[in-house]
Amino acid sequence: MNPENVKIHVSHLKKNFKKLEVLKDVSVDIREGEVVVVIGPSGSGKSTFLRCLNRLEESSGGEILVDGIDITDKKTDINRVRERVGMVFQHFNLFKNMSVLRNLMLAPVDLKKESKEEARVHALAMLQRVGLSDKSNAYPQQLSGGQKQRVAIARALCMKPDIMLFDEPTSALDPEMVGEVLDVMKELAREGMTMIIVTHEMGFAREVADRVLFMDGGLILEEGTPEEIFRNPRNPRTQDFLNKVL
Repeated sequence: MNPENVKIHVSHLKKNFKKLEVLKDVSVDIREGEVVVVIGPSGSGKSTFLRCLNRLEESSGGEILVDGIDITDKKTDINRVRERVGMVFQHFNLFKNMSVLRNLMLAPVDLKKESKEEARVHALAMLQRVGLSDKSNAYPQQLSGGQKQRVAIARALCMKPDIMLFDEPTSALDPEMVGEVLDVMKELAREGMTMIIVTHEMGFAREVADRVLFMDGGLILEEGTPEEIFRNPRNPRTQDFLNKVL
């Protein structure tokens, strides 16, 4: 494998919450432009794994390199790394007291020191990209769940990231709003964005993923193409899980 191509290198990652071992020994490489979907039962460690990738959770052991930078090293300026790693959460995390446009402009102006005009132009372009050009002056409480999540994606894109992390981005949405968010994510995948997605949407995983990781008990038990995982899973635990959800 060409090491130049690896965006995220995870080696023997562990995470404990006191005595609870949430991640036991996770190793995986994510390549540039790859869409990796992480599936598995609740409590399997999927979201914790994702949150370790931008140090929202401090790992308890192992190594994580993002573009060759060791983010488990306490001396690493994690905010510089996070500028390149966008994160979209289950519950949107928009600022309710700010308009949609201000939500999008905040980080580029504060963290990247962009001019307000530059940030505004880029924010409006990102809103257009997620199909919400007409909502720039709206406030989050005036939006549907699907619209809020599309704004959250646009906000992450305003930082011009190389990598996008999605933590169950559709699980808080009404079923009819799921499609509009997944459509935006499919478009990002087509454009070659490196993406790691924790989701329960198996149809989406099958359609968009280059690789699927099945996690349970704090371990990656199986990985492969969507075809391999969904058509012919080898691990009995993967088979059992997919029998229940498909």
